[in-house]
Formats: sequence, C-alpha cells, structure tokens
Amino acid sequence: MNWDTIYNTINSVEINTWSSIYKLLLSMILGAMVGYERKRKGQTAGVRTFSLIAMGATLAMILSVYVPQEYLGLKNGDPGRIAAQVVTGIGFLGAGAIIQMKGSVRGLTTAAGIWMVAAIGMCVGVGMYWLSLVATLLILFILVQLEKFEHKVSIGAQARILKIKTSAIVDDIKQYRHILTKHHITTNNYYVDYEYDRNITTLNIAIVMPDKTDVIPIFKKLRELNPTISIQLTTQVSL
Repeated sequence: MNWDTIYNTINSVEINTWSSIYKLLLSMILGAMVGYERKRKGQTAGVRTFSLIAMGATLAMILSVYVPQEYLGLKNGDPGRIAAQVVTGIGFLGAGAIIQMKGSVRGLTTAAGIWMVAAIGMCVGVGMYWLSLVATLLILFILVQLEKFEHKVSIGAQARILKIKTSAIVDDIKQYRHILTKHHITTNNYYVDYEYDRNITTLNIAIVMPDKTDVIPIFKKLRELNPTISIQLTTQVSL
C-alpha cells in the first residue's frame, strides 16, 4: 500500500475501517494535547478525560455517517442528528468540571475546553483534519499564552467580601477604605453588625481587587486600625 492509497483511504467520504481507526487515533492525540495542559494546571479533567471525550465525539460522528451510508445507501449520511445529541450531552460533563465553593466558581475554562474538544472530535469524525488541528492549536494558545498575557497586564480582577471582626464599636470605615484604595482595591457596598453587649463589630466590605494581590501586608495594616479578632477574605456576606 503506497502513500497515495493510504491518503485516499483515510480521506474517503465513505466510512471504512482504516479511516475510522485513523480518525480515532487523531482525535485521541488532539484531546490529549488539551488534557495535558489542563492537568498541568491542577484540574481534575486531564489527559484521559479529554482524550475520551474527543474519541467519543469522533466515534459518534463516524456512526452517524456509517448507519445511513450502510443501510440507506446515502454517501454523506446524516451526521446532524447524532451531532446535535453530542453537543447537548457534553454539557453534563462540562457541568461536572465546574466546582462551586462558597459562591466561588472554578472550572469554567475547563468546561469550555471540554465543549471545544468535543467539537474537535466531531470535526475529525467528518474528515476535517486540518480544521481540527488548527482548533487544537488555538485552544492551547488561549490556555497558555493568553493566560500569561492576562497576568502580565494585570487584566484580571476578583470580586470578594472582606470580613473584619473587631473587639470595638466601629462607626467610621474611612480608614479601612483609605488603606484598600492605596493598594488599588475598589470598595463598593458594606454591611455591618454591632454586638453592643460584647463590644464587637463585624464588617463585610464588598471589594474588587486585582488578581495576584498580596493580601498579607494589607491585612497587617487593617489590623492596626482597631483591636482585631479576625480578618477573612471570602465570597459571601456573613454576619
């Protein structure tokens, strides 16, 4: 078997054994490339998960073309039916990659990656090899290079609740706001709870802070304003 025969076989419109094997191997490699990057960032979904997702989407597309081709005589099949179900079903896996902890959501990028890898698998399944390869490279560019760019220009920001509990009745938070503003932290609304019998004030200040902000020196300065019981950075108001 020469190269021309191999090329024509794997690029054939009709589904055959060798083209199907090639498609599964290619989708496995492309999925693994994205999965490796996610696993390197400490995400639960890694090489195996992304490879299986890509292969599963590819296999679904192969079946969607093969069944009408084999039993109804349609050369191009009807890949739209199973493809629609793949797009719908992959949402469950994406939801599983999203973690919610005390109002903080993590894993959205991984969930989007899962959705994209499924689409890449479908591209491989219908023989759009170059498009699937370019899409994989673009995903890796977004996950690696654009993340570095975000950190370099400090484009990211986090919305948080700064909880300060003091053993004093605090009736003016201007000093707290001054320290936060000095460290490029924007203050929005605030919530306060007074326990006069115990002489305790609990402040919940809604803030927007740049990513990678070092909060330890900020906490140290906030602590010096009043006798402080605790300082906590969270995502929910708690009184």
